Amino acid sequence: MLNQANFQDKSEKIGVIGLGYVGLPLAALLAKEYNVLGFDINATRIKELKENRDRTNEVDSETLKHSHIEFTDHPEKISGCKLIIVTVPTPIDGHRIPDLRPVETATEIIGGCLAKDAVVVYESTVYPGVTEDICVPILERVSGLSWKKDFHVGYSPERINPGDKEHSIDKITKVVSGDTPEIANFLAEIYGHVITAGVHLAPNIKTAEAAKVIENTQRDLNIALMNELSLIFNKLGIGTKDVLEAAGTKWNFLRFEPGLVGGHCIGVDPYYLTFKAESIGYHPQIILAGRRINDNMGKYVAENAVKMLIKAGKAVKGSKVLILGLTFKEDISDIRNTRVIDIYDELKEYDVDVSVHDPYAYKEEVKQAYDIGLMDNVEDHKPYDAVILAVKHRPYVEGLGLEGIREISSDGMPILIDVKAFYSKEKAHQAGFLYWRL
Repeated sequence: MLNQANFQDKSEKIGVIGLGYVGLPLAALLAKEYNVLGFDINATRIKELKENRDRTNEVDSETLKHSHIEFTDHPEKISGCKLIIVTVPTPIDGHRIPDLRPVETATEIIGGCLAKDAVVVYESTVYPGVTEDICVPILERVSGLSWKKDFHVGYSPERINPGDKEHSIDKITKVVSGDTPEIANFLAEIYGHVITAGVHLAPNIKTAEAAKVIENTQRDLNIALMNELSLIFNKLGIGTKDVLEAAGTKWNFLRFEPGLVGGHCIGVDPYYLTFKAESIGYHPQIILAGRRINDNMGKYVAENAVKMLIKAGKAVKGSKVLILGLTFKEDISDIRNTRVIDIYDELKEYDVDVSVHDPYAYKEEVKQAYDIGLMDNVEDHKPYDAVILAVKHRPYVEGLGLEGIREISSDGMPILIDVKAFYSKEKAHQAGFLYWRL
């Protein structure tokens, strides 16, 4: 039976499979106390990490330099790990159906070099039942070992918030579960030694899996409500931000704001839950209604940009529009499932000449994912008939401002579409902008 002491004295090794936004910060944290192997199938990623470079900017170079993590893309190295933690992505496909191929592939790789008495823990977001009903059979088939006799599994959902330096991984309570009470307690000891916020022991694996998907489903629904209210208030000629500031004076009002809901968690996780619900004969209504609202917000923003162009007396076809920001949230480089692309695609349907700038996104990733060539400088294609602040990146907030946007705008009445409701409406009007915000 494994025990935490064997890992703390570094006679046993922990393997982290998948070194993205979740896996790398986890590996760096665990490496403070344990012997850690970091595995990723992306050889380029491994090369960069060995050079102490993290393109996600979640872990700084100095931390990587002193972490002593053994980075590798050689699967056979996993055989030396008695605790293996899986942190690969779990996206959805073009039909919004869970795509379990990354977690299945990772499980096959692990099964091919699974040591006897090892424990495999999944942190990837899944619907209830994936760990035991899908992953365990793969591990048994590939390894030839028997579950609960030769190896064990657990589930501990990741709670990483990319770009958030305040709520770092060690400051977020860790939910932990295992296939037996003994394994659950073992994992609680392992995680509890590095998670200062403490550990919550879930009664079983399916409960822990369900807890993860409802965390983001709840946030998705709250934002969907704000987005629907924004649709209503815009039709009524009422400022949504003004309404929320007034309502927010009550002590129990929840402070959510309208906006684009993308990324690899909030915009994806609800589909994992609804997929499982429909597989057992229940057809969710509220969850999917919220998803429909949020998925259509990019199109709604683009439509209002077109209306503003018409209002300003500018021809829509051939007009020049600049989108500021493409990543799914501020101050990160992650473009996965960004809903800013919906604004871009809708404007292109109107034959608008759209330029996109983002100070954090990687050009090659954007080109590969969306076939868009990012600009080097916002002034490259000026003047613009309209500017859309889609993502509130720090360089825009601190270095551009209303004056900067005015300087790159065309003559006449410049248009500013403020998706994040960052700028003051009054100041925007004083600066001469035709201004619109969610």
